[in-house]
Amino acid sequence: MVDLSESGAVSPGHGRHGQGSGNNGKKTSKKARTRRGKRGRRRRNKKNNRNNKTPPPYLPPEVALKLVNPTQYRFEHLATQLKWRLQEGRGEAVYQIGVEDNGLLVGLTEADMKASLKTLKRMAEKVGADITLLREREVDYDLDRNTRKIAEVLVRKVPDDQQFLDLRVAVLGNVDAGKSTLLGVLTQGELDNGRGRARLNLFRHLHEIQTGRTSSISFEILGFNSKGEVVNYSESRTAEEICESSSKMITFIDLAGHHKYLKTTIFGLTSYCPDFAMLVVSANTGIAGTTREHLGLAMALKVPIFIVVSKVDLCSRGTVERTVRQLERVLKQPGCNKVPMVVSSPDDAVTAAQQFTQSSCITPIFTLSTVSGESLDLLKVFLNILPPLSNSKEQEELMQQLTEFQVDEIYSVPDVGTVVGGTLYSGVCREGERLVVGPTDEGRFLRLKVGSIQRNRSACRVLRAGQAATLALGNFDRSLLRKGMVMVSPKMNPTICCQFEAAIVLLFHAKTFRRGSQVTVHVGNVRQTATVECLHGKDELRTGERAVVRFRFIKHPEYLRLGAKLLFREGVTKGIGHVSRLLPPFQNHDQNQNQNHDQNLQEH
Repeated sequence: MVDLSESGAVSPGHGRHGQGSGNNGKKTSKKARTRRGKRGRRRRNKKNNRNNKTPPPYLPPEVALKLVNPTQYRFEHLATQLKWRLQEGRGEAVYQIGVEDNGLLVGLTEADMKASLKTLKRMAEKVGADITLLREREVDYDLDRNTRKIAEVLVRKVPDDQQFLDLRVAVLGNVDAGKSTLLGVLTQGELDNGRGRARLNLFRHLHEIQTGRTSSISFEILGFNSKGEVVNYSESRTAEEICESSSKMITFIDLAGHHKYLKTTIFGLTSYCPDFAMLVVSANTGIAGTTREHLGLAMALKVPIFIVVSKVDLCSRGTVERTVRQLERVLKQPGCNKVPMVVSSPDDAVTAAQQFTQSSCITPIFTLSTVSGESLDLLKVFLNILPPLSNSKEQEELMQQLTEFQVDEIYSVPDVGTVVGGTLYSGVCREGERLVVGPTDEGRFLRLKVGSIQRNRSACRVLRAGQAATLALGNFDRSLLRKGMVMVSPKMNPTICCQFEAAIVLLFHAKTFRRGSQVTVHVGNVRQTATVECLHGKDELRTGERAVVRFRFIKHPEYLRLGAKLLFREGVTKGIGHVSRLLPPFQNHDQNQNQNHDQNLQEH
């Protein structure tokens, strides 16, 4: 971390003198060399950590002892530093004032704190940002009797040219846990009536309204402005207005809770690449139905998860505590190895948001009610501060690659034509750009032109890597498209395959997993039945065993990426892994002929 105190840092000496002679001299010299060697290693490690080409995705808060009356040169330096931190944090940065760079909570007097906050506000205005005081607390310091405080301040860019920070949160949980109702209350600002009125606007089909159960994937947005205020709640807010005035957008992916819609839920988790997962658990039923399965899916796909215990207004305090204890036991089990963190105050919410992305073990738990509104503000504080998992450098690297857009949804819109929805995995996509889409059943790619682009239901000229959007394709024949296709740059030579190898772990199987087994394979937006062609080095697999397995798609070829996460299932059979090798179509054909030839020889 960089020290922003006026005194500056004192650099340790690098001199080599002081080495004595004789026995005592040698002894002293050896000790000195050892001490200097350790210090040198520590300094080199620090330097290496700072200059590491792949920095940690989460930027720790910037430490500032005090920012009182800096000189003009110093002020320009601090403003430049803030601008860099905002770029790295994709529009957000957190400052801790009154803390030394070694973590010592020194604190500042009332006057110094006011002056420091005033300086930070000037710095923010210079780079086009706003500041929000997250929390302020007193510290005990023995130098004098004056009250000393430390403050934590969020600095966030004012939105410009639709460059808001967008985080995707997948909403998981058992049927009737209150997922859609919670999203309705969060995004519309009105409490529920206890009978699910808040969720009605989220449903997409008549049967969902009639049954009260989500069966499809729907999206809801929650926008925060540069001051950390929710922008959804003012009069007649359209999606376009919310996008225009938001510095940070949370896109909720509402997934189905019922077991018969499990394939839709898995598709949402694998295809839409959520940054985080929110597991909703009903306080009165606890861990029931698909709750464990959804928790396992999120962990298998390595999606950071936080938990919301809903419907606390229906239960006694003892019942809520029993549900929380049940969750804590499950999270601490060897399969999970999580550290539960119950959030009960705004201070807890700030700490949880920062530690959640620093450590993959931390799992915040919220207990709230969508009817009484209890603790709902704590969840909003958490979502407002929640930093992105990827930094600007990783984003830039993805944007330098060739365009690759995953097709997740296909629509026909009157007066617009064919529209596809999905996520831009890499590159940059602009209006009027020419791409190729495929693979078709024959393994070909077809040319097309991107018309207009919409992101979060508002028009957008440029789409960047990691962003989800819908693209209008004009009069392109919808029947030629299907979910699981990709739209890529014509410069790319996409590798398609009918067969591929994957290193897998069999999570559960009632009997044994062997050659000839058929499973539904999920890889990104690809979802297709595949047959197990062979298990390398083994005849069969049992629960918990690992192997490299060759799969063959039974219907048509697919576009896959090496290293992509893979999840397969069939009934109670479940497994995870990653794609380790792609076999081109002609190689697949040759291998099949060789296998048939070998079988014929064995039969004769």
